[in-house]
Order: sequence, then C-alpha cells, then structure tokens
Amino acid sequence: MPIKVFIKRHIKEGHVDKVVAMLEKFRNMAKREPGYLSGETLTNHYDARSITVVSSWKKIEDWICWQSSEKRASNEARIEPLLEVPTKYEIYDISAQGKGTVPDSAAHRTDEVS
Repeated sequence: MPIKVFIKRHIKEGHVDKVVAMLEKFRNMAKREPGYLSGETLTNHYDARSITVVSSWKKIEDWICWQSSEKRASNEARIEPLLEVPTKYEIYDISAQGKGTVPDSAAHRTDEVS
C-alpha cells in the first residue's frame, strides 16, 4: 500500500535558507531510492521556520529502507543542529476510500516514528 511521510521541522532563527537548500539536496538523493514516488517541501504561511517535507513511497518497506540508510542518517546529523526541536515524523497510508476496502474511520491512520 502506498504511503505518505510527513517530516516536520522547526528551524532555528537565521538558518532557514541553508536548511531549505539542504532539504532540496536530500530530496534529490531520495529520488534515486527504490519505491520513491514524489516529494515536496511546504513552508508554513505564518512561520517560515516551520517546514514540512512530504514524500510518497510505494510501500512502507521502501520508506523504512531509506529511513534507516547511512546516507539518510548522515543528512539528518547535518540538519539536527539547525533545528529548534527534534524532527517529527508522521506516516499515512494512502487508501482507496469508497471502495469498501477500508472503513472510513481507519482511512488515514498515523504512526509516529522517532
């Protein structure tokens, strides 16, 4: 089942441009990973230091493989000192609503990964 991963970060004052450039580079690396479908970076309209990266993956196993890779760990280690608080992850299943396969109440459940 395809998933969307929401990666939420709050950047320290004065580091937004640097982090956004880093995130763009990191996304270009993720694009080459098996199962990667798409991604985008969202900046909070009211707080430019609040940034959410949304990526889509063919299946949870593809995301887990990328999440646990050395390349990604190295990237995270470079970004973490520039953050106000630790990165927050939310994973959502992309469900086929209306086809009777998933009850409405379970269509968009989340699992937080630390």
